[in-house]
Amino acid sequence: MASDASEQMQIRLGKRQRLLDRGTEPYPVVLERTHSLAQIRDEYGHLEAGDSTSVMAGVAGRVVFTRNTGKLCFATLQAGDGTRLQAMISLANVGEQALADWKELVDLGDHVLVHGEIISSKRGELSIMANWWKMASKSLRPMPTLHKELNEETRVRQRYVDLMVREEARQMVQTRAAITQAVRDTLHGHGYIEVETPMLQLVHGGAAARPFETHLNAFDQKMTMRIALELYLKRAVVGGIDRVYEIGRIFRNEGVDSTHSPEFTMLECYEAYADQFVMAERMQEIIVKCADLMGSRTLDTPEGEINLDGQWQWLSVYPGLSEAVGQQITTETDAEQLRKIADRHDVKVDAGWDEEKLVLELFGEIVEPNLIQPTFVYDYPPSAQPLARQHREDPRLIEAWDLVIGGMERGTAFSELIDPVIQRERLTEQASRSAAGDEEAMQLDEDFLRALEYGAPPMGGIGLGIDRLVMLFTNAGIRETILFPLMKPE
Repeated sequence: MASDASEQMQIRLGKRQRLLDRGTEPYPVVLERTHSLAQIRDEYGHLEAGDSTSVMAGVAGRVVFTRNTGKLCFATLQAGDGTRLQAMISLANVGEQALADWKELVDLGDHVLVHGEIISSKRGELSIMANWWKMASKSLRPMPTLHKELNEETRVRQRYVDLMVREEARQMVQTRAAITQAVRDTLHGHGYIEVETPMLQLVHGGAAARPFETHLNAFDQKMTMRIALELYLKRAVVGGIDRVYEIGRIFRNEGVDSTHSPEFTMLECYEAYADQFVMAERMQEIIVKCADLMGSRTLDTPEGEINLDGQWQWLSVYPGLSEAVGQQITTETDAEQLRKIADRHDVKVDAGWDEEKLVLELFGEIVEPNLIQPTFVYDYPPSAQPLARQHREDPRLIEAWDLVIGGMERGTAFSELIDPVIQRERLTEQASRSAAGDEEAMQLDEDFLRALEYGAPPMGGIGLGIDRLVMLFTNAGIRETILFPLMKPE
């Protein structure tokens, strides 16, 4: 198969050279295009079979089908948006040399400009009857056959080919853009301001994750790529931007699977004088707005039908886990009992994990996959979110929730910790874990603590994975929702 492709490339390289030898540029700078294919379809789609318009137009597109007969050639041109239009190249209209050049030099995958009259063919196909044509870009690689499905490896690794031949791939790009815009519109409606914060950081924090490390030559300084947006956005709130958000790329040096990518997109937003319950309202509004954009608040998924309408349920971590395993689990349950529960339910745990980590692992493995309808899982132990504030009623818990839909976490939020003394204690503990070898522990960020010491207003914050949001509405894996996902080298 590879040798066939190589032979095809040699043939096409020969055609490129023949164009050059004849004084024709195979990759011209500008073209005399007057209409897009979509404009032709919109303005002249009403034509009846055999109609002519006497309207001349220059259109361009990729050749995705061609049929050469004696004195008349047919081609289907495709635009980037997937719109297609027939081009007809006849001996009577273009002349003997132009028709011969078309037959000799044009291949599937080439971009061409066709200039001629807008007509409807005898079979009723809207067409351009050419009076001349030009090569717009000579394709050197053979184009995949349109009616043969690409394998997943090719679709992901060569997304440009996937976009070229598969309507679903182009639709995914449009869907993701529309969902992202709906998120922005919702936040702007509540007075939020969009900002940009550093990707390259001296101290990584804002999440429990292993960072990518790099080196800044100018400062001779080790740097990391950000693992979260949180700490800089909170600095902005301290400075007086009371409602702030960012949609940005996040980098975590972790595993790659159907729901995780080392490079992904997050929304984080922070609102002064809000708490976890206000942020739950914001989250629900964002997702419902996206659902309305997609046309339905009822989603058919492999996990079952999901209804986004109405009130979403709340489930406390300890009662939820207790019900699932059939025995009461509280903040006082010791590690030995939790490990026995893990053994009974075939949940793998680390011998060094403490009670809080065991509870989180058990909940994630036993309870979370069965939460199909939108559920705010709340009342977490403190180690789950070192940046969340202590629960206002139960000091053994924190004010934080994870939103689970379709058995998968989609986002998180909490009433933010703003006490700089307690925050220093939490980050110092994290730094100790980091020094002891925990690669996911946060570091002590003195500048962030200094910002809090100037006085941060009470606030709530949200983190929402844009990729997982798109996955929810498309039933696609994460590699399908990211335009160019990271792949192992060939």
